[in-house]
Amino acid sequence: MAIIIFIKNIEKGKVKTRLAATVGDDQALKIYQALLGHTQKVVRAVDAERFLFYSSFIENEDEWSSDSFHKKVQSQGDLGSRMSDAFKEVLEKNGKAIIIGSDCASLTPEIVKTALDKLDEYPFVIGPTFDGGYYLLGMNSFEPSIFEKIEWSKETVFPKTLLRMASLEKRCFFLPQLSDIDYEEDWKKYGWEID
Repeated sequence: MAIIIFIKNIEKGKVKTRLAATVGDDQALKIYQALLGHTQKVVRAVDAERFLFYSSFIENEDEWSSDSFHKKVQSQGDLGSRMSDAFKEVLEKNGKAIIIGSDCASLTPEIVKTALDKLDEYPFVIGPTFDGGYYLLGMNSFEPSIFEKIEWSKETVFPKTLLRMASLEKRCFFLPQLSDIDYEEDWKKYGWEID
């Protein structure tokens, strides 16, 4: 079983751009680094193979140890095609896999473990966000159609994904609904202190 993590390379002005619009590039960068640290802590607590997909290039000297993470670069194309390519690659050698980003401050090891466990009973697992997307998606066989013809970063992502699953006549297990950190008000809910 495997966990796929999608992250952006840490570059000022290129991460958390919607957040940066109100807090500035420096603060957005610090918040993103805090979210990366949280995400790493969560996935390290789960016994699974871990695949880290960078947005642009592999960082060899960062906080993500090559001993604990298989480091790769995301393919080209929109988010759907990049996720599809990652699942295709990882599921060739693993019976089940989930994908997460690094935007969910309330993600826990328990949620990740539940997602992986439920893939023994369900073809899909999904963790919806309050903005109409999802923070986690899992499958136990490669199904590229669930990433096709979807407008990413829209409130229709989650319902359209469910329609794709329904068209395949496959069941899905629902994880708790959580918030992504996209805007300043999202971040303020958590009360984390950033130096």
